[in-house]
Amino acid sequence: MKKRLETLLHTALSTLTSTGALPGDLAVSFQVEHTRDAKHGDFATNLAMVAGKAARMNPRQLAEQVIAALPADGAVTKIEIAGPGFINFFIDPQSQFDVIRRVHDLGAAFGMSGVGAGKTVQVEFVSANPTGPLHVGHGRGAAYGQVVAKLLKAVGFEVQREYYVNDAGRQMDILAASVWLRYLEECGEHIHFPYNGYRGDYVRSIAGDLLRRYGQRYRRPGAEVMAGLPADEPQGGDKEIHIDAIVDRAKLLLGEIDYQTVFQAGLENILGDIREDLAEFGVHYEQWFSERSLSDSGAVVKALEKLDALGWLYRKDGATWFASTRLGDEKDRVVVRDNGQMTYFASDIAYHLNKLERGFDRIINIWGADHHGYIPRVKASIQALGADASRLEVLLVQFAVLYRGEEKVQMSTRSGEFVTLRQLRNEVGRDACRFFYVMRKSDQHMDFDLQLATSRSNENPVYYVQYAHARVCSVLRQLDEKGWERNVPFGMDHLHRLVESHEHTLVAGLVRYPEVIERAALQHEPHLLVHYLRELAQEFHVYYNAHQFLVEDAPLRDARLNLITAVKQVLHNGLHLLDVSAPETM
Repeated sequence: MKKRLETLLHTALSTLTSTGALPGDLAVSFQVEHTRDAKHGDFATNLAMVAGKAARMNPRQLAEQVIAALPADGAVTKIEIAGPGFINFFIDPQSQFDVIRRVHDLGAAFGMSGVGAGKTVQVEFVSANPTGPLHVGHGRGAAYGQVVAKLLKAVGFEVQREYYVNDAGRQMDILAASVWLRYLEECGEHIHFPYNGYRGDYVRSIAGDLLRRYGQRYRRPGAEVMAGLPADEPQGGDKEIHIDAIVDRAKLLLGEIDYQTVFQAGLENILGDIREDLAEFGVHYEQWFSERSLSDSGAVVKALEKLDALGWLYRKDGATWFASTRLGDEKDRVVVRDNGQMTYFASDIAYHLNKLERGFDRIINIWGADHHGYIPRVKASIQALGADASRLEVLLVQFAVLYRGEEKVQMSTRSGEFVTLRQLRNEVGRDACRFFYVMRKSDQHMDFDLQLATSRSNENPVYYVQYAHARVCSVLRQLDEKGWERNVPFGMDHLHRLVESHEHTLVAGLVRYPEVIERAALQHEPHLLVHYLRELAQEFHVYYNAHQFLVEDAPLRDARLNLITAVKQVLHNGLHLLDVSAPETM
């Protein structure tokens, strides 16, 4: 109905411009939205207010002319002008019953559209460093990214999901050194474990696997490992200098080949766990992209050479800098350190150049909110390379904060004090995890209430929505138990029997579903779908408690069954987009 009204309004504008009542070059972008109050009709448009100035006309006067030029439509029972110039439409409730037929005809495809017109979109999300298991903070980005990708696909985009594997750089070297030190402890060596090393039990597990597989091949005397190292932080030194010295010592004592074996042991073990965790969480990728592949292929050097040739690099204090302030960044950025090592940012420049070269129409990066300051420099690098920076959109996700009762769970990946995504999933279930993670706008703070997520009550939003679906299934089972036959076409012929206010409310809710999907997809806001499902479930539960469905009156019974099975289908479709199950019994 919304698109139908938009078509009527465009027709009215064309009529007014063709007759000279409006300027021929009038270009206006208006909205048609559901009204919040039924007293103001079912839909309202701001057309007259946004076009009034360009038309050199009072908005209310323009609204009168637009209404006069509107083609007749049997579904529109009344049109009013409200406030400064809103045009309100009142729709015949019976005309909206066609949505029940469409839901039954389209099934799982109801709500999908072609608005994306086959444009290609890459969605890169999670991309956590493979230095430890995924924790509850990563879970929110995983759920959000997966649903954004599914929503975009539902409205016609061609979507590729990608995980950028940060398998190079300093943090991976710290992980390798941490694994080696735990390995030495397993071998019986006395080691001072660095304050800035990775301390989680998973590191001991990897070290144990390394010992079982290779024996004591990588054992070196503890005294030799620790000799002459700069002091660690607890001893009054600098923890960063200390850990870097340990990494250098590991590379020296192990040699390149053995060091790479230890390095790969940590990487492959953790990356394997990440893949498994995400798959069990319902998250799958078309591409796992290795950061090391950029260096190995020379892509990082190539990107920097291109920037240099275009005049964007300069040398200062022995380092190479990207002049990103010329493109709006707050300060210039180092791409090659004074020791000759390339920075993470250099790899990111090459990575985004690679994305652009792959030809995606749009590139979406989903990052933690703490990366907000990183956006200007990445966009600056894209612009400096001569590409359109608007092709990249960065969506920020706040980490979820986990509570056990009233106690906040402390999170530290380096110390190993965190709740893994796997532990959370085992405790509250995948459905609750997925649903709770996308209940709020991604850049808003979120507290994850474990007690609420595991409760079987109406206060638990995922339970409440799933229970609505299960209730419809229960009604259908009761129909079979009574030995009654359901006649779907007969029910469609008698939809006019649905005269109760609860029924009209449900039908109006069904009409909104395609609009919600399109808006949630284009605005990258899955929480809009969550809110819609909660409202639809609430409307159904109210209807369920107020009326009998399995009545003796067969025409009314079949009409009501068609309505509630349409509700069941829409709940199923929406939950599927969230990767949440739609149980038939609860």
